Amino acid sequence: MTLEELKHQISGFLKANQSQEFTAQNLADGLRMTSIAEYKRVVNAMDALVRDGELTFDAGKYQYNPNTGYTLGAYRANDKGFGFVKYDDELPDFFINPENTLQAMQGDQVRVSTIKPSPSPDRGPEGKVEEILEHAYENIVGTFSLGSEVKDMIGELKISDKKAINFKVLIDKTGLSPNDGQVVVAEVTRFPDKVHPRELVAHVTETLGYKDEPGMDILQIVHAKKVPSEFPKEVLDEAAKIPTDVQDSDWAGREDITDQTLVTIDGADTKDIDDAVVAWKLDNGNYHLGVHIADVSHYVTEGSLIDAEAYHRGTSVYLTDRVIPMLPRNISNGIASLNPNVARLAMSAEMEINPAGKIVSHRLHTSVIKSHARMTYDAVNKILEGDVFVQEEYAQLTPMFKVMGELHEILYNMRKKRGAIEFDAPEAQIIVDNDGKAVDIKLRERGTAERMIESFMLAANETVAEHFDKLDVPFLYRIHETPDEERAKSFFEFSKALGHPVYGDPSKVTPTMLQQLMSDVAGDPAEQMISTMMLRAMKQAKYSPDPVGHFGLGASYYTHFTSPIRRYPDLTVHRLIKWYAKHGLGVASQAKYADKLAQIGEDTSTRERRAIDTERDVDALKKAEYMLDKVGLEFEGVINSALKFGLFISLENTVEGLVHISNLTDDHYEYDEGHAALIGRSKHRIFQIGQKVRVKVLRVNKEERTVDFMLVNPESAPTTAIRVASKSAGKFGKGRNRDERRKNERRGKSEGPKPKRGPLDAKQGQKRDSKRNF
Repeated sequence: MTLEELKHQISGFLKANQSQEFTAQNLADGLRMTSIAEYKRVVNAMDALVRDGELTFDAGKYQYNPNTGYTLGAYRANDKGFGFVKYDDELPDFFINPENTLQAMQGDQVRVSTIKPSPSPDRGPEGKVEEILEHAYENIVGTFSLGSEVKDMIGELKISDKKAINFKVLIDKTGLSPNDGQVVVAEVTRFPDKVHPRELVAHVTETLGYKDEPGMDILQIVHAKKVPSEFPKEVLDEAAKIPTDVQDSDWAGREDITDQTLVTIDGADTKDIDDAVVAWKLDNGNYHLGVHIADVSHYVTEGSLIDAEAYHRGTSVYLTDRVIPMLPRNISNGIASLNPNVARLAMSAEMEINPAGKIVSHRLHTSVIKSHARMTYDAVNKILEGDVFVQEEYAQLTPMFKVMGELHEILYNMRKKRGAIEFDAPEAQIIVDNDGKAVDIKLRERGTAERMIESFMLAANETVAEHFDKLDVPFLYRIHETPDEERAKSFFEFSKALGHPVYGDPSKVTPTMLQQLMSDVAGDPAEQMISTMMLRAMKQAKYSPDPVGHFGLGASYYTHFTSPIRRYPDLTVHRLIKWYAKHGLGVASQAKYADKLAQIGEDTSTRERRAIDTERDVDALKKAEYMLDKVGLEFEGVINSALKFGLFISLENTVEGLVHISNLTDDHYEYDEGHAALIGRSKHRIFQIGQKVRVKVLRVNKEERTVDFMLVNPESAPTTAIRVASKSAGKFGKGRNRDERRKNERRGKSEGPKPKRGPLDAKQGQKRDSKRNF
């Protein structure tokens, strides 16, 4: 029976029994598909039906989806009244006319019917919002203003979330009565409707403090993004019962490797240390690499209150002046943290690696370890650079660090040879004073030590993924899919137009093709432009039970194993390793997690994106705050986006701002999509990604997290022979209100995502950068 036949049979059965729920085991038994391979086919078919929207999945059970025939998605509002519904990562969004929006707000989850099908592959269908399934703004954070002209209302709320900043929020008498200027959380009791299309009614449920109190600006974002920031008392009470030291009974069944010279290598301010490493040269010329990860799953047991809260959080969130941890601090900074000179429980991946970078053997097991030193990146970098004073300070460990350096070079060259794509965009470290105010922005340096730990974590993650993929059992992977053909084709055309063709078939794009391109353009003026557009052509990494590999890393197998203190998927992977070691690989053993992994992957991917969005919003807020007293000053910058409404410029310190097209006054500029450029109609000056410019700061709005620039010397821009059709002429005429226009365009809507940051999915403990996009 083919997969499609199996899907058809399962779908038909569940449709005939719509009121009932079934586990994968129920259906496998009913189909008499009871072998390990057959059971896995049933699970894959049912997961495919969930992705197709024909089935729902909840708490390990499948059911026929009553919304079949409709499309579910997230609503994106436009200030002109129309909107879009995103329902697929690859397909064009639904277009929703103003009369068909049902007054949905930005981020609402909606059910859509199709009015008109897609007219072309690059344009989405036209739809109608039939139902708002979940409101994005059930709770709103903002600053309370006392007094209102509307009867029975005690005041109004100024929303901190810029995506809803144009809505009026009236506060009624049924909740708390805050003071003027307090930041509050309000529960919405009436959403926009036809009579009140821009108005909400709410009552105050919580006061957070006053607007100008230190840290309140970040706290507003945390609440607006619905990031859980306080642990419930019952969770803290449960955590308090966990011992502060490894107990004698914990050693049972574990390997005692406390005599191995394991070390931890992290940033100087890291308190939640979840990996220790050791390496030595073997007599046969190969290398031993030990990656030993905190055994968080020993303390955070499945089904516990701590576990439920960790799942709810999904990941730790690293903000400018604080960390919102996934686990209570007595676990993350205490018993699970691999602090020096104390026994700790670990999950160990021990690998033998040959001089070509191939892992020729490995072992996965539980252990008791002891870190022999808490090293910092700075210290290890100095050792590897030959600093004799630091080498003398760590004389007993220096030989091992040199072996580690050799092994890192081997692993790096192996990844490069197989086609891994190296993106190394600058990342900011925002310095704040005691009141939380941004006072400086520095660029984080990534030296050999940071890259070395990245190499070791990648090796461990790949080893674990390959081990379980080859066992053919249900498992959780970190996947990064191949770019779809349309996006790849568009990127190939873009790169070719710049004189740098990609050699290969866009329908069969490989990492090696893109790596070769980046090698060809290294040092070329087009390098930054091509790198940025390549990132935009790629898909987003996520968690999934489907082992499709990791395109960006050029890896056939990949998971997240190395950060269970701060990522729930890693905690899940540890549980899977232990489960199969204890219960074997039979059908009954596989059934334990088979029905759960797709949902875990989906939920943790969503919560990862929530964390990333929160971190980016806080960074943007603090960068804007830093620029408040820089109005009128000039800076060197680089264009990182050229769009219809202007140019986004990044300064050397990573602050980003907009040169609105209305401030390009030396000519009438039009957008050329093929070259992602703004081109002057008369003087033919061109502005495109990667181009260096000098800008002056025009205005800064901390609340909206925006910085506006103007070009200092537009006449220095190069000219081009490219001519753009004038179809967009007059779109930004002087008659329109400039500030309103700028707000609308900022919110709606640039073409394609902003450039992503960070290295390729390595150790999250360059905490903020490595859990990014891959």
